Amino acid sequence: MRGQAHTLEAVVAGLMLLSSLVFALQMTAVTPLSASTSSQHIENQQQATGSGVLAAAAQNDSLKPAVLYWNNTSEQFHGTNENLGYYTSGPPNNTLGQMLNRSFDRRGIAYNVYFWFQNEDGDVISRRYIYSGVPSDNAVGASHTITLMDHDHLYDANETRNATVIRDDRDTYPIPNLPSNVYNTVRVEVIAWRI
Repeated sequence: MRGQAHTLEAVVAGLMLLSSLVFALQMTAVTPLSASTSSQHIENQQQATGSGVLAAAAQNDSLKPAVLYWNNTSEQFHGTNENLGYYTSGPPNNTLGQMLNRSFDRRGIAYNVYFWFQNEDGDVISRRYIYSGVPSDNAVGASHTITLMDHDHLYDANETRNATVIRDDRDTYPIPNLPSNVYNTVRVEVIAWRI
């Protein structure tokens, strides 16, 4: 009788130990190798890359010329899809486009670039600059703001400043001239996601 009690006690203790082990495994914390934190790390890296590209482009004076990379004859950005007016098969052939290509295209990361600005009615609207498709749920964004002045010039396809001043080309240039002491303020936004 005493042997049966000890055996029963050992079986119950074993079941309790096994159930506590199963419970502990279900409650395991997320580790750096878990899929969710790994994905978050990639998203943080993409966001930092986007911020870095925009900051570097602003620092080396290639961000504003990219916004002013406008062909006033064809009334669209240089080399864009004629029917759409924005880039769909890769970045533009300018310094910002080369920086985006090095940072995103070569790593298999898709991205869209938008220009956000105020229209004559005071509404903030956007215009596509580069469009690679609908972003995934894990897309991240980065932005940088520049100020356009009335005396800023448009840029030719070879990235040289031409004689056309944006104030004089406001009929074709897509960003309107506001009644203020600056032409307009543009927020350049990059949305990136892994393909």
